[in-house]
Amino acid sequence: MSEATHDNLHNADGQDQMEQLDGVSIISQSVLEEIDNSNAEESEDDSIKEKHEIPVLDYDAMSMEALTDELEKLVNNEKVMAIKDHVESIKKAFSDKYHHFIDEKKEEFLAQNNEDGLDFEYHFPLKNKFDGIYNSYKASKAKHFKQLQNNLEQNFAVREGIIEELKNLIDSDDTSISDMFKKVNEIRERWKNAGAIPRDKYNILWNNYHFHMERFYDIMHLDKEARDLDLKHNLEQKQLIIAKAKELLIEEDVMKAFRELQLLHRVWKEEIGPVDREHREAIWNEFSEITKQMHDKREALYALARGKETENLAIKNEIISQIIALGNEKIDSHSGWQAQIQKMEALREAFFKAGKVPAEVTEETWANFKNAVRSFNANKNVFYKDIKHEQHENLTKKLELVEKAKSLKESTDFAATTPIMKKIQDDWKKIGHVPRKYSDSIWKEFKDACNAYFDRMHEARNAETDEEVEAFEKKKAFLEELKSFTLTGEHKADLDAIKEHIATWKTFGKVPFNRRHIEGKFNKILDALFEKLSMSKKDTEMMRFSNRLEQLSEGDDRRALEQEQFFIRKKIDEVQSEIFQLENNIQFISSSSKGENPFIKEVQKNIERHKDDLKLWKEKLQQIKNM
Repeated sequence: MSEATHDNLHNADGQDQMEQLDGVSIISQSVLEEIDNSNAEESEDDSIKEKHEIPVLDYDAMSMEALTDELEKLVNNEKVMAIKDHVESIKKAFSDKYHHFIDEKKEEFLAQNNEDGLDFEYHFPLKNKFDGIYNSYKASKAKHFKQLQNNLEQNFAVREGIIEELKNLIDSDDTSISDMFKKVNEIRERWKNAGAIPRDKYNILWNNYHFHMERFYDIMHLDKEARDLDLKHNLEQKQLIIAKAKELLIEEDVMKAFRELQLLHRVWKEEIGPVDREHREAIWNEFSEITKQMHDKREALYALARGKETENLAIKNEIISQIIALGNEKIDSHSGWQAQIQKMEALREAFFKAGKVPAEVTEETWANFKNAVRSFNANKNVFYKDIKHEQHENLTKKLELVEKAKSLKESTDFAATTPIMKKIQDDWKKIGHVPRKYSDSIWKEFKDACNAYFDRMHEARNAETDEEVEAFEKKKAFLEELKSFTLTGEHKADLDAIKEHIATWKTFGKVPFNRRHIEGKFNKILDALFEKLSMSKKDTEMMRFSNRLEQLSEGDDRRALEQEQFFIRKKIDEVQSEIFQLENNIQFISSSSKGENPFIKEVQKNIERHKDDLKLWKEKLQQIKNM
């Protein structure tokens, strides 16, 4: 295909001409047209070529926050037309994620609020920020286009004038060849600097210009030397372009090489004139063949990208399947659903990071993902809707306890009211969660009522009566007497004496609440005396325990008695478990060696000691039950 034919392919008969050419395929021509169209676009706005320097990121894999930051960076630092493709891709990725996010929030709202008259609203500051940046970009783009359109039309008028001037010069019979050559060079320089024109007029105008330029060269045969010199210079320039194009074939960055090839085409067409007819078709075919090879390399790269997109599709489909399975699991607890939600968020993040899928299944894959997430959320919302109903029932129960606590907070009958108030507190703990918006306020009401009662009770307890102060003084004096008491060595007489001291101590009565430490001093003296008696460990321990229980009973400390009972039950369980473990261990030892084995004997002694302890703890439990 000749260079002249290439320049005239945009005529009405261009397609028919191209199909009739030998040795040039349809795909080669499509690549050339693609380059022509791209150069026409870049010619319209030189800032477009700068987009090649700006990396295109995988926007589908980025979060809404990252997309907003990337948009802001581009808008603030790059020319408006250099980022138009970037911005629209970012906007689509952000919109998809935002609408998916809002759909989830709406479903959650409707699941929790089924009352009539409630409208869904959700304030998302990031969306406002994104829209503000995008609107700023659109305003800049509109301003740029308005100014650009004026410039393009003015430049087009200038170029049309130049072509008309060239046409008239060629058709003139009054201009010498040397003057014509000089004026054509001036016209060529003005044409080169005339500026961009609308892209829809680009090829027509350039073809018209080249047509008249070739007319000029056709009549230059009258000055063959000047003509041949110029044609030779043009040939050398185009041969240099071919050499650069060949170097691009070995460039590792295929896309970069293709973009640079586009620039070479632009220089070939816009800046270098025609060559001699005998070289014209050959040199153009050589350049076209290099272009075809570059196209093949780019198509191979695209094939790899499509393969990667197919892999991404398989990954995303697997993630969708996992989300569906996750939503179908039967979960019946809040903690269980919280774990499911964490898994869901991890799968969502993995989906977004999986990268692009083939364009023809993008919408379908996105729809499948949204449906899977929607199904998961629907099952989750059903659970929490039931939870909400349960929480409202809990609210009713707790409100009843609040009213009950309020009705008792002024009571002065502490003996009767205190167990009731403690039961109310225990009942409160057994009731589950209430709706969050009521949680803090209802807890404050309940706590204030309980605190009001127990503060008054403690204040009354701490108030020292004359009788309690007198009892304290008597016990204090009695402790001084006990310091001089010594045992005689007669077991029965000493035991009776200790019992008499205990009975005397009880006759003094209760002491002030904040002076009850004196009871501990008395118990220490008794412990020392019991240690000196030749009593069995069991009898000594039971006498100490009986005395402690009587003191707790006299102090009307029900909670302390309950705690003591809980402690004893725990010890019984521990001792029984230890006995079971020791007896179980013996079973693994050969029966023939049991009688002789010293280890077995020691274990059996240990079991007997534990059984004695168990009897003691059980007697303590029975004694506290009797009270």
